[in-house]
Amino acid sequence: MQQVPQKISFPKEEEKVLDYWNQIKAFETSVKMSEGKPEYSFYDGPPFATGLPHYGHILTGTIKDTITRYAHQTGHHVERRFGWDCHGLPIEFEIDKLFGVKTKDDVLKMGIPKYNQECRNIVMRYSQEWNVTTKRLGRWIDTDNNYKTMDPTFMESVWWVFKRLYDKELVYQGFKVMPYSVGCTTPLSNFEAGQNYKDVNDPALVVAFPVVGDEQVSFLAWTTTPWTLPSNLALCVNPKMEYVKIQDIKRDKQFILAKTRTTILYKTEAEFKVLETYTGSQLVGKKYVPMFPYFAGDAATGGFSVISGDFVTDDSGTGIVHCAPAFGEEDFNACLAHKIISRDQYKRPILNTVDANGRFSDDVVEYKGQFVKDADKEITKAIKDKGRLVKADQIVHSYPFCWRSETPLIYKAVGSWFVKVESIRDRLVANNDTTYWVPEFVKEKRFTNWLLNACDWAISRNRYWGTPIPLWVSEDGEEVVAIGSVQELYEKSGVRITDLHRESIDHITIPSQKGKGVLRRIEEVFDCWFESGSMPYAQQHYPFENEDKFNKIFPADFIAEGIDQTRGWFYTLMVLSTALFDRAPFKNLICSGMVLAHDGKKMSKRLKNYPDPVEVINNYGSDALRLYLINSPVVKGDVLKFQEKGVQDMIKDVFLPWFNAYRFFVQNALKFASQQGKPFAPDFQVALGSENITDKWILAATQTLIKFVHEEMKAYRLYTVVPKLVKFIDQLTNWYVRLNRRRFKGANGEKDTLVSLNILYEVLMTICVAMAPFTPFFTDYMYQNLKNLLPADKQMGSVHFLPYPEPRESAFNVDIELAFSRMQTVIELGRQARDRRTKPLKYPLKELMVITENQHYLDNLDQLKTYILEELNLLNLNLTTNEGAFVTITADPDRKRIGQRLKDHAKKINPAIGKLTNDELRAFQKSGEIVIEGQVLTTEDIKLIRKFSGDTANCEPLGNNEILTVLDLTVDQVLLEKGFAREVLNRIQRLRKSSGLNAEDNVKMYFNTSSKELLTAINNNQEYLTSVLQFPIVESEKPTTDVFALEIATVVDTNDITIWFIK
Repeated sequence: MQQVPQKISFPKEEEKVLDYWNQIKAFETSVKMSEGKPEYSFYDGPPFATGLPHYGHILTGTIKDTITRYAHQTGHHVERRFGWDCHGLPIEFEIDKLFGVKTKDDVLKMGIPKYNQECRNIVMRYSQEWNVTTKRLGRWIDTDNNYKTMDPTFMESVWWVFKRLYDKELVYQGFKVMPYSVGCTTPLSNFEAGQNYKDVNDPALVVAFPVVGDEQVSFLAWTTTPWTLPSNLALCVNPKMEYVKIQDIKRDKQFILAKTRTTILYKTEAEFKVLETYTGSQLVGKKYVPMFPYFAGDAATGGFSVISGDFVTDDSGTGIVHCAPAFGEEDFNACLAHKIISRDQYKRPILNTVDANGRFSDDVVEYKGQFVKDADKEITKAIKDKGRLVKADQIVHSYPFCWRSETPLIYKAVGSWFVKVESIRDRLVANNDTTYWVPEFVKEKRFTNWLLNACDWAISRNRYWGTPIPLWVSEDGEEVVAIGSVQELYEKSGVRITDLHRESIDHITIPSQKGKGVLRRIEEVFDCWFESGSMPYAQQHYPFENEDKFNKIFPADFIAEGIDQTRGWFYTLMVLSTALFDRAPFKNLICSGMVLAHDGKKMSKRLKNYPDPVEVINNYGSDALRLYLINSPVVKGDVLKFQEKGVQDMIKDVFLPWFNAYRFFVQNALKFASQQGKPFAPDFQVALGSENITDKWILAATQTLIKFVHEEMKAYRLYTVVPKLVKFIDQLTNWYVRLNRRRFKGANGEKDTLVSLNILYEVLMTICVAMAPFTPFFTDYMYQNLKNLLPADKQMGSVHFLPYPEPRESAFNVDIELAFSRMQTVIELGRQARDRRTKPLKYPLKELMVITENQHYLDNLDQLKTYILEELNLLNLNLTTNEGAFVTITADPDRKRIGQRLKDHAKKINPAIGKLTNDELRAFQKSGEIVIEGQVLTTEDIKLIRKFSGDTANCEPLGNNEILTVLDLTVDQVLLEKGFAREVLNRIQRLRKSSGLNAEDNVKMYFNTSSKELLTAINNNQEYLTSVLQFPIVESEKPTTDVFALEIATVVDTNDITIWFIK
């Protein structure tokens, strides 16, 4: 075992560990070692490689790595394959920007082969950066044997998935209003449409629609999208609402609108007169004059009439909704319900007034070729010129923008291919019930609600770089052939292919079996979410290969992604798995929250409101970043506001103390070996045989921790496991090591030193292995040195090759753990009391009194009295059960809880609580229950406050619901001298450190003082000083010439002591 340097650079040591892993092929070796063990299957959701990894990726990567490392260490074979999302808008949008592509014609001029080749060229743009960052984070995953959604094998399995759905009659062609990006010329999913809302200023118009046959009367409708008015086909009222026909006094016109919405035009009722009142149902069927003449002929098929819909409300507008079914989902559904339109009318002109680029078609004569949002002003002017503009305002409201192109979305009816999700909703919910989620509320509320309201899924996109939808259709659309494999395409077309992208298959035709000539492939490609949802099958090229393997690893034991994937990857996985196999695609899922910038805003490259992850890793190391992320609320679905200081604090509060404990052990183990003339050889039986109570405590606490980790990791609760592990490191470093420093240095003899070293080795090695899945670098750094104390056949190449520790039943000791916990509570209360009265620990105090009626509590403290006295620098500990003499108890009721639980009874109970006697409160303290006004109340309803009844001028009381401590602040001569002696000790230790001495270095120590008071203090506390320093300090006249180190220090008066060392 090698000596450990005094200082450590965690990032540099991590890089050395990484080099070592590469040399021994650590990850590959660990996977090979686990072959033949039970499979633990994990699916990695594929990211795009067109951007660099951010903290969200680092978080989910850390969660995935931690869980799969733990699974490996608990005896499983865990295949971990990295995946890449290669198709879709993120890639195409980059090419569109690069080549100035804005329309479909631009792509066709460029040529689909060239366009797709350019996409292929940038797909893996940042893959090297991803690989470097992934490895630097310590994540063990196979990035060489990865899967890509653009691989022919992956795409072929996607074809198979679609063919299965098609054969099950779960696919249909339909017309649906969807969020549409004019910037990317494609519809978006609702999930994508909800990612980027902005406040915008839009027109808000009240317009008139004259009643046919009674043109003096007009229906009034309100709209913020004037550009949709050329496509108006109906007006919609709520059948149950009241409507009025009014006479507008100023305009001398008659209008119909909701009775409660006259305020949209009038400030007072004197401005209009009510002529008639109707229900909405009475207005249904009335005809009105179209705003524009382009589609006047549609009146013959039911257009330009009043229809009804429950979605119409009276909280805004006029209570009458103008319906342009091509540009609003509710408009579309209402017109569909009233048979004004049908889903198969893909080519009906009024449903196609806007092209793929968001520009008006030739049918809208005056505005053809104009971008719809740009036409608002001209359309508003035309309405005004027609005398049908009743009111024009502006409104600021939240509006969706394309998350890629930053252009405003429109809602547009598009022909699309759909998966029938609505027909399998009940199975989706049932299969979801078989899964386990952390946190549970995301499954039970967010995801279940999404499934209960799931709509048919539009899976086609009018794009180019994607997996082509394998449908070959006759010209009349009546003959359709779905292809499920490359071989099937060859059999039906005679053409063999090696690539499945559009440029490789769009030219292929299939002879008709019904005499309809040839069938040609439809233009659309799959939504990339369909591909990622197919990942469980496609990554294995199932069912064309790996059928046995697939059956072993499906469904996945574990997946993890961010909370935004509840409507993304989690959803598409569940839909396809349910449709194909009627089962959930995963068993366990961790859903992490969002990582935001320190100010609570979304992390933004433009705003530069977050530190570069690479710099954070270079400054603090990956382990610190990993532990910071998974020791935060984000692992249970909450938000994390990223603070670089949080990573820095992990170094200060966890890794440096942990390193110092490890270094302390190595120093003392090597010193012991030097004294014994042979290496220290750890022996657990020696550790187990210790009679020292702190040894028993730390051994027991270690076993309790390991048991807890196993229980909680089975439940995937990282948010309980990691804080417990971090706290244990604090218990080890700030309690066990600190309380026993002198034992390790030989203060109690050779045998006791051997026992203490065995204890510390056992605990350090156990925690080293236990923390390995969480902090993979630092644990292997320590293990490579600690393992040298083991026999050669027990040494492994890496800590990650070791099985996870199992709790040792022989070392459990619940009683000692309880006693130690109580001791720690008293010490913490004593420290707080000192702080409150500004009494630093270096000054001894006379006494701490602990008051409780719990005799067992006091017995525990008496057992550990020595440590309490030493930690709090006290002369005496006074333990008493005589609460009556020192404590008064008052009741503090939780009025909110009592009110919610006991309703009307609370009015009598709350006053009665204030009248409880001291005896009644003491009885409640013992039993934990009390009956008031016939109702049982517990300690959850009433908190007992214990107050010291004595004089607090020279004492500081402090307590909790179990005990009260009283710190005596009086100082006498004995205490004063002890304080001076501690100050002298501090100066000596400071000089030893500054002169480079180790604890075991034998030097002669001398002092001279001009202060009689200080000399008396040193002489009266010489035994204490020698026990700590291990060598006596001797008074002398003046330093000699062979002085090794010297310091003139201040204790009582300025420069009143000189200390020097001679070797």
